[in-house]
Amino acid sequence: MNYTKPGIILFDGVCNLCNHLVIFIIQRDPNARFRFAALQSTEGHQLLKETKLLPANANSIVYIRNGKYLFRSSAILHILLDLGGVWKLFYTFIILPPFIRNFVYMIIARSRYKIFGKRDFCMVPADDMKNRFLEF
Repeated sequence: MNYTKPGIILFDGVCNLCNHLVIFIIQRDPNARFRFAALQSTEGHQLLKETKLLPANANSIVYIRNGKYLFRSSAILHILLDLGGVWKLFYTFIILPPFIRNFVYMIIARSRYKIFGKRDFCMVPADDMKNRFLEF
C-alpha cells in the first residue's frame, strides 16, 4: 500500500472532537483533496506501520502530506494551510517552537474525551462522503 498523494488525515475515530474536525474539513474542501481514515481502521493501522508507531501511541491526528508524516500541532497547522482560505492564516503559529505548540496540543488531546466525549464505535460516513474515506 503506497499512499503518497497529499492530504491523508488519520484521526481518532471514536473521538467526538476529531470527528467534528473531519466534518469541518470536508465542508470546507469542495475539491475533495483530503482523504480520511480512522486510526482504528485497517487502513489506519497499515499507514501507521510505516511510521513505526502503534495505534495506541498515535495521539489523535496524523497528516500524510506528499508522503511525509506530520504529527500533533504540525499536522493541524499543515492541514489548515492546505485547506486554504482564511484557515491558512493559522499556519503563522508554525513559528512557535514545537515544544510549545505540542504542549498545548497535548493538553487538548489528553482531555478531549472528557471535554468533547467519546463514541462507542468509529464514525460511519454518510453515503455522499464515503468516497472521502480510505476504507469505505
